[in-house]
Amino acid sequence: MSGKQKTTLIAIFACLGFFLMACESTEKEGKEMKVSWEDQLLLKELSAFGHRNWIVVADSGYPAQVSPGIEMVVSNEDHFAVLEKVLKAIDQSKHVRPRIYLDKELEYVTEDLALGIEACRERFDTMLKGGEVKLVLHEELIARLDQVAKTFRVLMIKTTLTLPYTSVFMELDCSYWKPEAEAKMREKMK
Repeated sequence: MSGKQKTTLIAIFACLGFFLMACESTEKEGKEMKVSWEDQLLLKELSAFGHRNWIVVADSGYPAQVSPGIEMVVSNEDHFAVLEKVLKAIDQSKHVRPRIYLDKELEYVTEDLALGIEACRERFDTMLKGGEVKLVLHEELIARLDQVAKTFRVLMIKTTLTLPYTSVFMELDCSYWKPEAEAKMREKMK
């Protein structure tokens, strides 16, 4: 074998080696990227989130928004199981609390229009009891998320629920700094 042939053979094996390493690296990265929505929430997002970030537990018909700060994770799980886990994770955090918004339209959806909506509302009443819940028109909430997502991150967790206007929107706020303290501080600054 000539020197030129040896050099060509070495180059071929080197290229093949680099190609195999790249494939293995890409495969590993692909595996690492497949995290559950719970891991994403608990390990990545919630610890980084603060006031002005949002978490939405969305029904299965919620649209994929294209604003740069919105990330959607498909849970393939029951809506109320996801909501319970999210509320528990937020409750266990030391730095944030949720301001909860529901679609105002939910009040007007009747059982004859969407079978199971009454039971859904009862579950919301039980799960969200004691929390601050505001009713806002669906389009206003979507527009607010679009605006917020230009500056702050929003995590959407899509569930399997197939009832209209059942997404739960949570705007995070500081749990250790109350609005009353903020107002008093602002008054002192005048």
